Amino acid sequence: MRPRIRQLLLDFDNVLAHYRREQRVACLAAHAGTSFAQVWQALYGSGLEARYDAGRVSTADCLRELGEGIGAAVDETAWLQARVAATTADERALARLLALDPELPMAVLTNNGELAARVVLQVAAPLAPRLGGRVLCSGSLGGRKPEPQVYLRALERLGWNAADTLFIDDLFANVQGARRAGLHADSVRDARALGRVLKRFGLA
Repeated sequence: MRPRIRQLLLDFDNVLAHYRREQRVACLAAHAGTSFAQVWQALYGSGLEARYDAGRVSTADCLRELGEGIGAAVDETAWLQARVAATTADERALARLLALDPELPMAVLTNNGELAARVVLQVAAPLAPRLGGRVLCSGSLGGRKPEPQVYLRALERLGWNAADTLFIDDLFANVQGARRAGLHADSVRDARALGRVLKRFGLA
């Protein structure tokens, strides 16, 4: 028997939007007047991004450490500009979601530091009224998907039950983590696959 889904929890990058890390690094390199390689090392090679995504470093400390690594001050505006420049909404995916029952609650759970919540609401602006501010970043939950406790903390914040929540992500490892936490979950790679999953669970 098909489960009764009452809430929809969505990943952001590569589900609602396409994200290009190389473009982000290039933007920060132009901001700092330094090389692509130096920015890549400061953001990814050092593990800074992963630590920020997991909530092990604050936004202020992340910006300070990134600025020190690339040799130029990075404030919230510069960080957001680079992230937004590297992120393009998947208009077809957004259209599929906007066509669902307007009473269906939706939220986003993304593996990102807390600043990324503003990116989600800007890039996926047409969906923002449906989200109602329900954008959760792993950095604010003290871990990263696919750790089961991240999903459980997200559900607690939302006031949702795992048994009637569907989670959708582009990475199957994250889907497995959600299933271990008791959610229904499936993976998608594009808007067409998203439509198939929504239909399979009786939402479309």
